[in-house]
Amino acid sequence: MKKSRADTHADTRANSADQPQHEQWLHFAGVGGSGMSALAQYHALAGGRTTGSDRAFDEGQRAAIRAGLEKSGVIIHPQDGSGLEAGCAGLVVSTAVEDSVPDVRIARDLGIPILHRSELLARHVAQKRTVAVTGTSGKSTVTAMVFSLLHACELEPSLLTGAALPSLVAQGYLGNAWSGTGDLLVIEADESDGSLVRYHPWAGLVLNLSRDHKEPAELLELFLTFRRQTGGPFLVGESPALAPVKQAGPCAVFGVEPGADFRAEYIDLQPNSSRFVVDGVPFSLPIPGHYNVLNALAAIAIGTHAGLSLEAMAPALAGFQGVARRFQSVGTAGDVEVIDDFAHNPDKIAAALATARGRGRRILAVFQPHGFGPTRFLKDDLIAAFAAHLTKTDVLWLPEIFYAGGTVTRDISSRDLTDALCAAGYDARFCAGRDEIPPAIAAEAQAGDVVLVMGARDPSLTDFCGEILAGLADS
Repeated sequence: MKKSRADTHADTRANSADQPQHEQWLHFAGVGGSGMSALAQYHALAGGRTTGSDRAFDEGQRAAIRAGLEKSGVIIHPQDGSGLEAGCAGLVVSTAVEDSVPDVRIARDLGIPILHRSELLARHVAQKRTVAVTGTSGKSTVTAMVFSLLHACELEPSLLTGAALPSLVAQGYLGNAWSGTGDLLVIEADESDGSLVRYHPWAGLVLNLSRDHKEPAELLELFLTFRRQTGGPFLVGESPALAPVKQAGPCAVFGVEPGADFRAEYIDLQPNSSRFVVDGVPFSLPIPGHYNVLNALAAIAIGTHAGLSLEAMAPALAGFQGVARRFQSVGTAGDVEVIDDFAHNPDKIAAALATARGRGRRILAVFQPHGFGPTRFLKDDLIAAFAAHLTKTDVLWLPEIFYAGGTVTRDISSRDLTDALCAAGYDARFCAGRDEIPPAIAAEAQAGDVVLVMGARDPSLTDFCGEILAGLADS
């Protein structure tokens, strides 16, 4: 990875509102969150004075995230308002940052503008030739593929996404942001909170559409608005649910069916890799899964519109290192592999289970639902996904729903999912305490099994996978 803008603009940092945006002082409240940390790093790497606070840091938690932010040049303060003073050009917040947070109160007292993170991201989108990737599944992987492909082809892109890239993590960064010297920016555009409609990118990409966070009809309206606000090429997956988006204006379709503008043929899925052909050019991916073939097609489509040839993109994708917590192998002990995956909605769970099926004799799955509202909304769909992709010899453990704070109605439990699956004849086991699961897996596992841990939002799940692996090694 070449030098970031921070290396070439370190001497230009200032806190005056008269300075260009990338050189202004911005303070990020809740800077440890995935979206906020990406924006803070991007601002710092681009040469801007960057400070931030997070209650988790004040409690001594998430030391690795704090270290990654500091590596990028972000100065961390306690979340008591002490990090703010006159001259700060803006306080950046997410929806999760309440008005009662001291940073917010101090910013108002000092007259410091308060920006929602999506507003700041929209400004970055407008300043670059931006590729915005959206859809209900696969955004992080495709965003990483596009960035990796453009970087390997020496276009020096920038990046803002929600998941870590190993190539950046290896340098000590968090891995979800980069400020390159080229004019291209690749972003993961979130549809779940509606912020997608703030962006006016150069190129837009809609991967798929299914029930997730919102009803499909509501998501479709967001995608149609996104379509209207995209100024250049627009790429769409071949799902029938996206037909109205395809009819809304010129676009290119990627997929496997005849008639797709970017079509994969001769697909060969292996336990650890995938191969396919596009217009006579062979491609290989060092990651498994049919869904990753589609993800790669989306990246190829963007690369083509950025002026790259298929022949140039093939070796770039062959070197793709994957994305953190996207079907990421943690290790193997006693001939049992442990895989960490972000799957949390029905489509992602189905894809992860289908891919894991090719890796082992039997699946020992763990699924930690996130949020009482999302679990309530998707309850029946989640049950149907597990029923369709688990066999009666597989085992599924369900710890209690992950709660990240806030005011919620706790009228649903993982036990509700467990009871429904058990009634249908599946081996589903509710665990009130997650610490019960590693020894239970160690006792259950047999050579040739694969352990698949699924869940979103909870940053401790990767360490939990390590606990499972250690338990297997000791058994």
